[in-house]
Amino acid sequence: MSDLLGPAGPAQRRALAKAITLLESTRPEHRVQADALLNAVLPHTGAALRLGLSGVPGVGKSSFIEALGLMLVDQGHRVAVLAVDPSSSLGGGSILGDKTRMERLSVHPSAYIRPTPSSGALGGVAERTRETILLAEAAGHDIVIVETVGVGQSETAVAGMTDLFCLLQLPNAGDDLQAIKKGVMELADLVVIHKADLDAAAATRAQAQITSALRFFGPHATHGVPVLQASAITGQGLVEFWSTVRAQHDARRASGALQARRKAQDEAWLWERIHAGVQQRFREHPAVRAALPGVLSDIRDGRLAASVAARQLLDLAAP
Repeated sequence: MSDLLGPAGPAQRRALAKAITLLESTRPEHRVQADALLNAVLPHTGAALRLGLSGVPGVGKSSFIEALGLMLVDQGHRVAVLAVDPSSSLGGGSILGDKTRMERLSVHPSAYIRPTPSSGALGGVAERTRETILLAEAAGHDIVIVETVGVGQSETAVAGMTDLFCLLQLPNAGDDLQAIKKGVMELADLVVIHKADLDAAAATRAQAQITSALRFFGPHATHGVPVLQASAITGQGLVEFWSTVRAQHDARRASGALQARRKAQDEAWLWERIHAGVQQRFREHPAVRAALPGVLSDIRDGRLAASVAARQLLDLAAP
């Protein structure tokens, strides 16, 4: 605890790594310790800018974050990157290669990168991402970037735990129909056409198409969403991107919208954990565990409808 809240350095990095590992543990005794740690560090959280970043595989999320992160640490910021990797649906493993892809940023003393497997959690983030954000803030990181797994239009959970949500698009992302897909697009506070150096003309067309398409979305119809071009390789657009992020963040803080957003996120977090906890306790209920094999067999053999089986199991777990 003292090392986590202490000065930046190797001791704090080790303390932060151990604290995150404690949070991610599924052992009941570790959960009790993790809960106590979260409550202890809570007064030291909340000061960071929380930025969510998503995009399809191949859009260059890691390279963009590394280029941005190096620019920010050079400006005196401390940056934490929480990179979520997809877990295999078969073996459950995860490559956790983001730290390797951000080779220069990962060794910078003012940066901390934590790759985490999604472990089946939906929405492109890991189950304990919210808690990890708090620990990173308590350790003094004033910018926390959450990189999602990158599976497409379903990654909306990250928008519910960050101050600003940025979506990266490729220059050849497609026509207007592709650009106006709902999902992550309608939640984006900022859109970046990344790898703009590969095809300047295509990047400009994509920028115009997405800018036009966003006007059809309710939340964006009256409040325009900036659509920028950038390249991690050349550094194009990074300064403009960060200036836009800062301007949006400062405006929301001044108006009270940022505080309201975080309060709503905390309430949503409460119900999310309650739902997860109720489901876990239901699965562990002795009567449910005893009846489940037979119920599943009846469902597979067509003797029992799944909806009827669900009600029967719920009745078994009722107090």
